[in-house]
Amino acid sequence: MSGTDSSLFAALTDVGRQRDHNEDNFLVDRKLGLYLVCDGMGGHAAGEVASALAVRTVHEEVKREADLIRDFAEARSGGAKVTRRDLLNMLEFAVNRASARVHAEANKDASKRGMGTTLVGVLLVGATAFVVWVGDSRIYLLRDGVIEQITEDHNVHNELIKRRKLSKEQVEQLAPRNAITRAVGVYEHAEPETIVIDVTGGDRFLLCSDGLSQYFEDERLTELGRLLSVPEAEEAAKRLIGAANEAGGSDNITTVIVGYGEVGVRDENRARRLQRQRDTLARMPLFRPLNDREILRVLQVTTVAAYADGEAIVREGELGEALYIVLTGQVAVAAGGTQLKTLGEGEHFGEMALIRSQPRSATVSASGVCEVMVIRRSDFFEILRKEHQLAVKLLWQFTGVLADRLAETNRVLDQARELAAEDVTAELYDEDDDENRKTLVPALPG
Repeated sequence: MSGTDSSLFAALTDVGRQRDHNEDNFLVDRKLGLYLVCDGMGGHAAGEVASALAVRTVHEEVKREADLIRDFAEARSGGAKVTRRDLLNMLEFAVNRASARVHAEANKDASKRGMGTTLVGVLLVGATAFVVWVGDSRIYLLRDGVIEQITEDHNVHNELIKRRKLSKEQVEQLAPRNAITRAVGVYEHAEPETIVIDVTGGDRFLLCSDGLSQYFEDERLTELGRLLSVPEAEEAAKRLIGAANEAGGSDNITTVIVGYGEVGVRDENRARRLQRQRDTLARMPLFRPLNDREILRVLQVTTVAAYADGEAIVREGELGEALYIVLTGQVAVAAGGTQLKTLGEGEHFGEMALIRSQPRSATVSASGVCEVMVIRRSDFFEILRKEHQLAVKLLWQFTGVLADRLAETNRVLDQARELAAEDVTAELYDEDDDENRKTLVPALPG
């Protein structure tokens, strides 16, 4: 199954070589921009029931919010304004609604008790991809010939590594990779994860069940990228299915390919801007320890604002509520009417506003045309609330940044005290005043 442009969209599923029925299901709705893959589990074909019901329910729920999607695509303002968070919340609700329906269906039939399904989905709205997932089906992004796994499997293996209860070597020995910790339908609430990806011309997404991904781990990831790079999406899907079957075909194999523009035909300017934003965040001390997926999570709450020469970005005395990072150009920092310094690309200001609202200590204005990345406190706290492992990293780094800031403040104060002491000495001690010299500096003995 594919759209009218076979280089952009394709979907294919196969029973594999060791199963007698297919429990995978998928959806391609080009008009809505919704793409799903579900890998069912459960005896007596219950997995097939679970995956089909999950696909149908998510599709229905997202179609019900078509106006919301349209308002976001048209960048409506005022009361009709729709944010990225709104669409992510909508996807999370749809997946949880599917989980509740699958769970309820399982409770009606003893033979289906415990049935469930993994789920991965992409909602493509203009140049923005909204990604949702539960379980160990995966989504990969191919950009400029480089493939990257966007989702992270919900399995015991990854959970143990995250919690750092065991070393990676111990986890490899003890935790089977296919033991998943989340699924749609096993419980009423599925705990879906979401992320937003800004896409550019030539990008290609691959949604797949683990019947495919299991054969392309670690060093074989580049081979997956090579197969996905085949210009015609239908041909790429066939080759991916064929490769999985040749490697053993131990499970059902499903692949959905979603392209944004022709593969290999890039929007160079947009690609450079997106990479610059990502690199700028990764170099900041606050975000330096984050992995690629965590950087993407921070990017999804980051906006870019442009300023004309001399335009104020923040004003002294105003309450601060955002961190600013210079993306292009320069900004001038001034306090009390005196310019203190100039900040260039990659430098930042206002990080204290991420923790608490307090008056700005300086005015920062554009020095020439510039662009800044903006992270607002409300969005930052949203990450802290929802991403516990990421929150630990961020708060730990923030402690280090504050410690460095305190050390710098103490250094400046020490310098100020030394200067003040020199000034006082100069006033009290005049080299030309011999009487003062004798009075203020008593003769040393000996």
